[in-house]
Amino acid sequence: MVTLGRKSLVSLGAVILLLLATFAAAEAPAAKKRGPVTNLPLPRYVSLKATKANVRRGPSRTHRIDWVFTRKSMPLQITAEYGHWRRVRDIEGAGGWIHYSLLSGVRTVIVQKDMLPLAVRPGEKVAAAAHLEHGVIAKLEECNPDWCRLNAGGYKGWVLKEELWGVEAGEIRD
Repeated sequence: MVTLGRKSLVSLGAVILLLLATFAAAEAPAAKKRGPVTNLPLPRYVSLKATKANVRRGPSRTHRIDWVFTRKSMPLQITAEYGHWRRVRDIEGAGGWIHYSLLSGVRTVIVQKDMLPLAVRPGEKVAAAAHLEHGVIAKLEECNPDWCRLNAGGYKGWVLKEELWGVEAGEIRD
């Protein structure tokens, strides 16, 4: 029989509590980070509202302009917020700070495969309403676990989610 003193029991209890807390944290789903200004999830996707948007080195007009986005409706990923400024990145990973007034909540995506079939309904062996070229920007309408419904140049249809940039792998949209 082992006899433990009062100090040993307190230490043992602390170790057990620490282990329980560690296991509970490992089992809990990861909480998505929220923006400090909007309380919206980070990262998240938006689109470029303007036909011309200065991308700055920091979150103010006094920071240097690194480049200019010139493709209206281009999807961008917001990675940070500061006041009226959003840090964004594009499909190539280029990023910087943009004033929030130049961004739109309308969701768009970029096609990442050339001649991607736009199917009339979700499925591998389904007739195509059209074929989309690599780099086409389309409006994102809805998504199930594997497929997304797009509107591209008046053509509507479904494509595999993995062929798009501007939508998360597990994202569901109604």
